Amino acid sequence: MARILVIDDNETMRLGIAHTVQRLGHEVDQAGSGPEGIEKFKKRPADFVISDLKMEGLDGIGVLEGIRQLDPDALLMIVTGFGTIETAVKAMQLGAFDFITKPFPPQVLRLKVEAALAVIEQRHAREKLERHNEVLREEVEERYHLDPKRPEVDHDLVGESPAIQRIIETIRRVAGAESTVYIYGESGTGKELVARALHRTSRRKDGPFIKVNCGALAESILESELFGHERGSFTNAHKRKLGRFELADGGTLFLDEIGDISPAIQLKLLRVLQEREFERVGGEETVKVDVRVVSATNRDMRKLVDEGKFREDLFYRLHIVPIELPPLRERATDIGLLAKHFIEKLHRRAGSRARALSPDALEALKRYPWPGNVRELENAIEVALVFADGDRLELKDLPAHISGAPPRDFLPVLQGDQALPDILDGLEKQLILRAFEQANGVKTECARLLGVKTSALYYKLEKYGIG
Repeated sequence: MARILVIDDNETMRLGIAHTVQRLGHEVDQAGSGPEGIEKFKKRPADFVISDLKMEGLDGIGVLEGIRQLDPDALLMIVTGFGTIETAVKAMQLGAFDFITKPFPPQVLRLKVEAALAVIEQRHAREKLERHNEVLREEVEERYHLDPKRPEVDHDLVGESPAIQRIIETIRRVAGAESTVYIYGESGTGKELVARALHRTSRRKDGPFIKVNCGALAESILESELFGHERGSFTNAHKRKLGRFELADGGTLFLDEIGDISPAIQLKLLRVLQEREFERVGGEETVKVDVRVVSATNRDMRKLVDEGKFREDLFYRLHIVPIELPPLRERATDIGLLAKHFIEKLHRRAGSRARALSPDALEALKRYPWPGNVRELENAIEVALVFADGDRLELKDLPAHISGAPPRDFLPVLQGDQALPDILDGLEKQLILRAFEQANGVKTECARLLGVKTSALYYKLEKYGIG
């Protein structure tokens, strides 16, 4: 259903047009003058505007100019008499979508309205595709850091421990269900991998998988990211933006760090889960979606509920199927498999010949408590691959806080064929890796060593896939 604004100072004509449009199943707003029509469009933009050309005061040309100042992409059709066709042609040159000459039968009006709405549908489809591409670009930048040579990321869960096998069995069992899933575990345990596995094995696997890191965005930005916004709803909202719920329609929406959302966002999220509908920021149109929500956090949600920081009704809406990911220190039997997996995955990117792990190196990996979990193990393997000289990773190649050796001297490696931004990013990543190593994976200490705010460090860690 579209929203159509009819502007005409002739009440009989205006009501007749409105009646015809309403019979097509669309919502109609009416204005009896040009200024009134522009004001109504300003407060509540319409999908399509039908305006008479000859009106007292502000005529149809003035309406066209006023509305296109508010929205350069607005579609407007001029209603004109036989003797004013030249003026209607001028309106087309100024950007009117179409014109219709009085008198006209209802079927002609219907055809022109349907033609305009077909254009609008094409725009909406293109807008949705552009937003999907924008989200995919963000994910590519986050995961690959714009490196086209980086190998495809393997999203499979790796491990033979009873804990991992139980998780795999849970994923298999809920594959055919539509229930919301709640994943909890320490940072770096692989919550996103589980969310993607849930999507891949579900009936929604051919639909989109959309991720939102709720902890990385301010409340106002997060609201717009989740629910979208209308043009002009706030400063710099130059055009309508589809939210991630709309982008995930027919698929899965993964809400990471769900425990960080504000009470206002919690309320809106509760409504979406209950009613499967919402309004964009600054909009009045109700948008209906078919989305499966998977959420995750490393926080104690029951404690947040007890403290009044998280809605109890929302918690139980999200907590239908809970999946708990164990920390890596509780599944030490999987460390060897994970290490081999990461060597195979990362050796080309690190420019290393190493394809195996020495017994001493494996033993050191098993002894280490892994506060950063699987993600920290992956980073440690990448660092070791960079420093490895032979066909396998030795104890000396591992980060010093894992091997027990004195910290190695930092020596940035520059390649002359790299662009300056790539060189600077490489240096920054090496500096962060060194500080992370010296801080034994403690992020607040890592930020202190680097002399940056913790929030800035979190952004860099996510950018480079560290910790």
